[in-house]
Amino acid sequence: MTTAPLTSPVDGVTIGPARVADGADLWRIARGSGELDLNSPYSYLLWCRDFADTTAVARDTSGRPVGFVTGYLRPDVPGTLFVWQVAVEGSHRGTGVAGTLLDALSDRVAAEHGLHRIEATVTPGNLASDRLFRSYARRHRADLTQEVLFPAAAFPTAGHESEVLYRIGPLGSPEA
Repeated sequence: MTTAPLTSPVDGVTIGPARVADGADLWRIARGSGELDLNSPYSYLLWCRDFADTTAVARDTSGRPVGFVTGYLRPDVPGTLFVWQVAVEGSHRGTGVAGTLLDALSDRVAAEHGLHRIEATVTPGNLASDRLFRSYARRHRADLTQEVLFPAAAFPTAGHESEVLYRIGPLGSPEA
């Protein structure tokens, strides 16, 4: 079950589920983000096929993807959506697209699967993601807790920051 696209606060941008054809664009947007760990182009194609119901894509007036949120439902923690990646093309950053994507995805997942909590990891230097998840928690009147999930030493190469787990929930009704 998929819902109709939503219009975002940005004129002409719509939010909807992922399609396999979006995979290359999601890879392009992730590569251009400057913040994300870039996965292979193949993984974005698979993501758009296998996790389309837990992925949201923002499209401009021509239908071209300009942002996305990928996630999955944790099999061992029912009602918990883990947000894997959030990225918005440079021309649309700072316009509310990321927050709208996250709200649209969580609304869809809640309606289709039930949703009690969102989790994501954020590196300490990623201030935009920190603001995004704090703002989401405020809008949904939910607690936000943080703890290091993967310390820097857990990564196979030097230079990767620790990944801090953000837990948001229990989720309430969004503010009007």
